[in-house]
Amino acid sequence: MSLGLDDVIAAETVLSHVDGEAGRLIIRGHDLETLAGRASYEQVAALLWTGFAPDSGEGTAAALGRARVAAFGLVAPVLQGAGDLTPVEVLRLLLAALPDASPVPGHHLVTGAMPVFAAAAIRRSQGQGPVAPDAALGQAADFLRMVRGRPATPAEVSALDTYLVTVVDHGLNASTFAARVVAATAAGMVSSVVAGLCALKGPLHGGAPGPVLDMLDAIGSADRAADWLAAALDRGERLMGFGHRVYRVRDPRADVLKAVAAGLRGGANRIRLAEAVEQAALDVLATRKRSRPLQTNVEFYTALVLEALGLPRAAFTPVFAVGRVAGWAAHVLEQEQTGRLIRPQSRYVGPMPRQAA
Repeated sequence: MSLGLDDVIAAETVLSHVDGEAGRLIIRGHDLETLAGRASYEQVAALLWTGFAPDSGEGTAAALGRARVAAFGLVAPVLQGAGDLTPVEVLRLLLAALPDASPVPGHHLVTGAMPVFAAAAIRRSQGQGPVAPDAALGQAADFLRMVRGRPATPAEVSALDTYLVTVVDHGLNASTFAARVVAATAAGMVSSVVAGLCALKGPLHGGAPGPVLDMLDAIGSADRAADWLAAALDRGERLMGFGHRVYRVRDPRADVLKAVAAGLRGGANRIRLAEAVEQAALDVLATRKRSRPLQTNVEFYTALVLEALGLPRAAFTPVFAVGRVAGWAAHVLEQEQTGRLIRPQSRYVGPMPRQAA
């Protein structure tokens, strides 16, 4: 038996493959490095959806722009009852308000709605009202504009677009598996994507970029890195941004995002501190954790990218969802084609009833 379902094959997919031994991520037949920074988020979403949904004929970018506009009508009435919810909780509430019956195809609806809802949730946490989408823009450009209330620079749009592509899909991770389990019940696209977001909300899946910045704050300067990291390990703490459930070598997404981070703010960000902390962490982990390879993961440089874009730490999980939603939608479409309910077995280890004499 494999606790946590390690190495258990639960689905066959054409969407993505994570090779943890080689440090390779394949997205629909393409290495991640050939897509990130070269193909737009809309192009990669279309690649994932090819063969699972009919072509609308208007192009993916236009379809998602139209879906963003359709979703915005839900924002104001739903936010009235949001109370003291955090940004990710507000995002969950807004997604749950999407109708199952919509003239907008489900994969377009959830993917277009995610940046609208995430931006509204972020602005609400800052005491600001929502900004209406611009259907003529791409996902990355419109998201930044809706968060800030003003257009982003081309460099910022390119950086966010690359990030969204980098996290668009990643095998059968916890949130994707949750989405597929719900899709297998024929519950529909919206319910499946809400399930994916609920799994992503957990701090063990997608929740480390914010704590990476907390760690950099605490270290403060490169000369303190080695001692601080060693002391953290002495206290039994995890070093945030290092280690991965699947990768046994460096996460290929880390280098993509490191290059993106280095170019933001003209390099006038914390990239030099981050590089020093990364090297010190790899050195101390190689010495102290010899039995388990712990390399840099996607969340380490994600933190630098999102910080340089001026996004608050409480927004990091919603921004992750803005990227991952196209992958969730693709897996839902793929799962729906199988028509098979996901129903694993468990092994009972509790007490048995006493036999009658």
